[in-house]
Amino acid sequence: MEARLIVATQALVGDCHAARFGVAVSGGPDSMALLYLSARAFPGRVAAVTVDHGLRAESADEAAMVARWCAGQGIAHATLAPDAPVTGNVQAWARAMRYRLIEQWRVWQGLDWIMTAHHADDQLETLLMRLNRGSGVGGLAGVRARSGRVIRPLLGERKAVLQALADARGLPHVQDPSNIDLRFDRASLRRALADAPWLDAEAASRSAAALAEAEAAIAWSVAQLAEAHVQAEGNGWRLDRADLPREYLRRLVLHMLILAGAPSPRGDSLDHAMAQAAAGRQGSLGDWLLRGGESWTLYPAPARR
Repeated sequence: MEARLIVATQALVGDCHAARFGVAVSGGPDSMALLYLSARAFPGRVAAVTVDHGLRAESADEAAMVARWCAGQGIAHATLAPDAPVTGNVQAWARAMRYRLIEQWRVWQGLDWIMTAHHADDQLETLLMRLNRGSGVGGLAGVRARSGRVIRPLLGERKAVLQALADARGLPHVQDPSNIDLRFDRASLRRALADAPWLDAEAASRSAAALAEAEAAIAWSVAQLAEAHVQAEGNGWRLDRADLPREYLRRLVLHMLILAGAPSPRGDSLDHAMAQAAAGRQGSLGDWLLRGGESWTLYPAPARR
């Protein structure tokens, strides 16, 4: 597994013979296994970080458990706490807070990359959840193996293998109760997948990686098309080609909305506006109007009385 981790890491970041890594460790078996493996694969170049969101009474003890193990292994460890209160959806807040704090810590420590312990089972769950929501290529690409300075080198590994490693090496770990709390969509899906052994998580992870490459290729093409065919016009924007495949048109309209500083519309609103534009008519996108024809224009809607 150490050799596979090195190969996966090199595939994500290139030459990593001198790179320094931070490992995000919750105290669960997956992240403890990643910390153990990375410390052996990249000796002297790994530090660990735990974010204690303070959402459960046990979280401080779990962070202390990780800190004790790291101290015994000679691995630098930091525990971070949120600097703002919970707002909106708790899970979304916790995720955003975690990544923001860890990125700040990475910069302070002069680390090159952050590793997280997302694995093949996580990827399968993400794909199925997004499939149920009708996601397109970007959504079905699932959890990205690399996002900014965050890498996820265990996406090809099964959760059961990581749990077995943690047990075999006597790594201290805890089980997050939210993983089995059926109030959460992911926990409910995880329960259903346990009864569907015919689903191949590793194959799903490979499919997600292929879709991520397709998404990157489409995004590259859209950037080229936008540079060549989207121009400012008065207080709006013009797309001077309407003969492109629908997916390109959809992304170019979203690109114009971003240029206009407009919020991203709901999918059904965008579909309706594009259908109107394709018919040579005009569709509404919030405070903006999309007009079709040989070229498509996006301009502000008249002020409402």
